[in-house]
Amino acid sequence: MHITCFSLTILSTILCAGFLLGCVSTTPSHPQISRRSFGHTQDGTQVDLFTLRNSKGLEASICTYGGIVVSFKAPDRHGKMEDVVLGYDHLDGYLTNNPFFGCLVGRYGNRIAGGKFTLEGKEYKLAVNNGPNALHGGLKGFDKVVWEPSIRASPEGASLQLKYNSKDGEEGYPGNLSVTAIYTLTEDNGLRLDYTATTDKTTVVNLTQHSYFNLAAKGNILNHVVMIAADKFTPTDLTSIPTGELRSVEGTPFDFRTPTPIGARINQDDEQLKYGSGYDQNWVINKAPNELGLAARVLEPKSGRVLEVLTTEPAMQFYTANFLKDITGKGGWRYQPRDAFCMEPQHFPDSPNHPDFPSTILKPGEVYRNTIIYRLAVRK
Repeated sequence: MHITCFSLTILSTILCAGFLLGCVSTTPSHPQISRRSFGHTQDGTQVDLFTLRNSKGLEASICTYGGIVVSFKAPDRHGKMEDVVLGYDHLDGYLTNNPFFGCLVGRYGNRIAGGKFTLEGKEYKLAVNNGPNALHGGLKGFDKVVWEPSIRASPEGASLQLKYNSKDGEEGYPGNLSVTAIYTLTEDNGLRLDYTATTDKTTVVNLTQHSYFNLAAKGNILNHVVMIAADKFTPTDLTSIPTGELRSVEGTPFDFRTPTPIGARINQDDEQLKYGSGYDQNWVINKAPNELGLAARVLEPKSGRVLEVLTTEPAMQFYTANFLKDITGKGGWRYQPRDAFCMEPQHFPDSPNHPDFPSTILKPGEVYRNTIIYRLAVRK
């Protein structure tokens, strides 16, 4: 699939590799960034909201609290602009009841078994916040801190830089970790995230992004058609910790190598589906290490919107929002299970406790790098 640009004429279109991309004439003729106050945290820290726009009419809003993608607006096949990520209209929702809507996840995305790992002969104990395990960085992970913003010059499009210095011992992790996250809304209609990090002590790092997508903008996502470029996944125990096996997707409900509706097999009698109450597994992406490659593609047939996920990471968690229940979000929509899906490029869950998994260890003098792109298009 190739994605091209919107034109600047009302519903004008360019046909390219099966996709029709359109926009309204009121869009800016060049990339723009605007900034406004989004409120204050409970300790009085100001939170700002930055809105990035490209010349094709796409718009992404990111707040400094948690690096959250608050909205991501794109046209359907008729040119209707809608927000395709779940969340809240106001900051208070993110502060009080946030199931990781849209956030930057760290220090360690996904789970670490028992909230502990051993590194260079020393055991580190983490905050346990998901049954017996540590999840998404702990009780106050990167999703719950205010990041320092700056606007960057970028040839690719409107670009926002967020920085955070995580102190040695924060949530139990070793090392002073300096993290930079750059969000760019590109001219080929991608929201690109470039993460870098350095440390002064050997530590573990696994950053990801946790937007809840609904390409129809409302309703359940069971008719979304998914392709995941993976021959294997990592089965888990009952607490969602990998067993260590890399299991073939062949003949299982986890085979998305051929585009398949999410709802086609989600209720099958499968142990792994029962453990997650639906899809909540880690797929091993078919690509070379550190290569920026296609991990997944999702089509919503009615709107025609298509999402491509590209990443340098070796794996991706695909989650069908199985544990959302009666959360009142944007516009009063009461979110329910399977009203969204998440695609979280990452290293494997619990890698610090699995020496055979791709390493998440970062040492002084090294630079952690991770790129994720969520790219939107429209199918005619």
